[in-house]
Amino acid sequence: VQLQASGGGLVQAGGSLRLSCAASGRTFSTYDMGWFRQAPGKSREFVVLIRGDGVHTMYADFVEGRFTISRDNAKNAVSLQMNSLKPEDTGVYYCVAALQYVRRWYQPDDYDYWGQGTLVTVSS
Repeated sequence: VQLQASGGGLVQAGGSLRLSCAASGRTFSTYDMGWFRQAPGKSREFVVLIRGDGVHTMYADFVEGRFTISRDNAKNAVSLQMNSLKPEDTGVYYCVAALQYVRRWYQPDDYDYWGQGTLVTVSS
């Protein structure tokens, strides 16, 4: 499975960005997909998970309703709409995939594949 993330960039606080992740794989609809992020000098942290059905999701508490994840199984794609961005949202955002049902969605080691990351910078 290969993951290609895109859509990062520089935005002012309060602005929006939409991240995209294109995935390979014949059984994409069975994968749990998600996003992690890593701020400078910090460890990677969980942002959001979406199950294969595209309905069930899990968000980190810090999202506070500002982000929305979606997937299009016909296109092997996942998107993350990020609104009301804050400077503390700055970091590299990684698209992740798990071939099996993820129970510890907050645990980086429980994901099988990682994309290359896309940089999000939010200026104050």
